[in-house]
Amino acid sequence: MALKQKTLKKEVVSHGKSLFTGSDAVLRLTPAPPDTGVVFRRSDLPQTPSIPGVTEGVQAAARCTKIANGDVSVQTIEHFMAAVRASEIDNLFVDITGPEMPIFDGSALPFLQMLDEAGTAQQNADKEIYILDRPFAWSQGDMHLVALPAEEFKISYTLHYPQSPYLKSQYYSYTFSPDTFRDEIAPCRTFALYEEIAPLIEKGLLKSANLDAGVVIDGMNVLNPEGLRFPDEMVRHKILDMIGDFALLGCTFHAHLIAIKTGHAANHLVAKELRQLLRKK
Repeated sequence: MALKQKTLKKEVVSHGKSLFTGSDAVLRLTPAPPDTGVVFRRSDLPQTPSIPGVTEGVQAAARCTKIANGDVSVQTIEHFMAAVRASEIDNLFVDITGPEMPIFDGSALPFLQMLDEAGTAQQNADKEIYILDRPFAWSQGDMHLVALPAEEFKISYTLHYPQSPYLKSQYYSYTFSPDTFRDEIAPCRTFALYEEIAPLIEKGLLKSANLDAGVVIDGMNVLNPEGLRFPDEMVRHKILDMIGDFALLGCTFHAHLIAIKTGHAANHLVAKELRQLLRKK
């Protein structure tokens, strides 16, 4: 039997601080009709302009994913999009009262809990699955991302921070499923080296930076009093980011993504290339 598209059963609302802008953001999620996709709406602006959650709308942004429609944008959407992908939701309206999503604890878990509260409803429209016909490889300097045909969605990621005596290198290989995402990936928080973010904080570019919004590493120490949720929480978070970034393709696809040192910009470059290589299963 063909899989069916899904939306939410009911509306759900939450709020929190945004990481970069420091604004108080109210987030309202509501059901959407079949074939709508994920559509962000800036409810703080006149006429509530819409921003489709698609790869083609991605704009360059530092340390996060940002999408735009004309001069209207919303950023730091990657953790939310990963939760939407894991909840297998196809159609959704996302009303936000500002230019940035809440950061919450820096993971996807609070968004997943919102979607759990709303529940999912099956719709009378088929869900299409896409597969990759042939391998694709992208490289830039010491960053590499390879996409291989596969019968499942899998990500293998190598993190390499030679400048950090604590991080050094981490590797994790993860086969996607809603259950394993909830247990292995969703709780993993964004992270940064103290020496990287201290100048940004001084310049006022990270207005809500604190130890409640992610993991901070200084030398050989994790500054968060509670420590890490997993010994390799950082590489798992990189996989979380990839799931969210590739969710902007707006479809369920099967492939094995093998990444070394990539970030949001590389993810979106490769996603645009994959758009041309994917075909319906």
